[in-house]
Amino acid sequence: MHCRPGKSAQIYERQLHEIYFVAMSTNSSSGWARPLRGIGGTQAFVVLVKIHINDWLTMLALVVVFAVLNIIEPFHRFIGKEMMDGLRYPMQNNTVPTWTVPIIAVFIPLCFIGGYYMKKKDIRDLHHALLGLLFSVLLTTVITDALKDAVGRPRPDFFWRCFPDGKDKYMVDTGEVICTGERPVIREGYKSFPSGHTSWCFAGLGYLSLYLGEKIRVFDHCGHPAKLAIVLLPILMATLVGISRVDDYWHHWDDVFAGAFLGQSLAIFVYFQLFPSVEDAKCIELYGFVAGDHQNPTLSLLDVHESSPLLEDWLSSCTESECGIGIETIT
Repeated sequence: MHCRPGKSAQIYERQLHEIYFVAMSTNSSSGWARPLRGIGGTQAFVVLVKIHINDWLTMLALVVVFAVLNIIEPFHRFIGKEMMDGLRYPMQNNTVPTWTVPIIAVFIPLCFIGGYYMKKKDIRDLHHALLGLLFSVLLTTVITDALKDAVGRPRPDFFWRCFPDGKDKYMVDTGEVICTGERPVIREGYKSFPSGHTSWCFAGLGYLSLYLGEKIRVFDHCGHPAKLAIVLLPILMATLVGISRVDDYWHHWDDVFAGAFLGQSLAIFVYFQLFPSVEDAKCIELYGFVAGDHQNPTLSLLDVHESSPLLEDWLSSCTESECGIGIETIT
């Protein structure tokens, strides 16, 4: 990509940013498919949700799974007297309270996504960004909680959760702990691996980092390293949240590393399902657009199954002059 694209490239780029996409809907009176073009923001968003209905329904299913995982009792790993030496860290309040994690992981990225929409009025970008962000965070949350319940690793402050009065008690035959503390506190003490605060924040802020990198074209080879500061700032924020979990003695170091790896990996995988790589010269384009030459750009219906008879009927009757832009299906 050149730092200063020519006039034809600039015109083509503007075309890709217009609120212009083609979707298929059924006219109940005639049974024929009709194109939706240049429609209003709310209506366009609804159409996009319908096209991606399976993705949105999957997210609802993830919410249900998340609720179930919070009810399940975690695995109570064997903890003996000798193991308590490394679990005697004091119980402290969270530097980053649990209620602030959704704000950090979801609300902050939403502010940037909403700000970009207010500037560009790109409803497709808004839909894809929201879908990717929420899916990244929810998928990370479900996997994190599933691992917490399955592993059952004790937190560094487990001794004081188990024995709030400081008087330890163990079984005579096995030497396993006999906790005398409150059950919810003890239950939470078996959920150290991986760090949920960290995985949440890396899922949301890591996604935001990729989103910002795409919008500012961080790898445009134009010699502006200051862009890296913008892209890395969300990662720094997520890292500081992870460090606070160790400082508060709620997690071991490897819990935080695992949470960071999990959240960032899923953010990358989900992001690349919806947007091209930030290293791509055309990274500003959304999936659903395939670049032709500058004189004959092509809008591809990647979100609609080409096997649909309605789509075939409409494509056979649609001409370039009627649609305003060339149309191509991807097999």
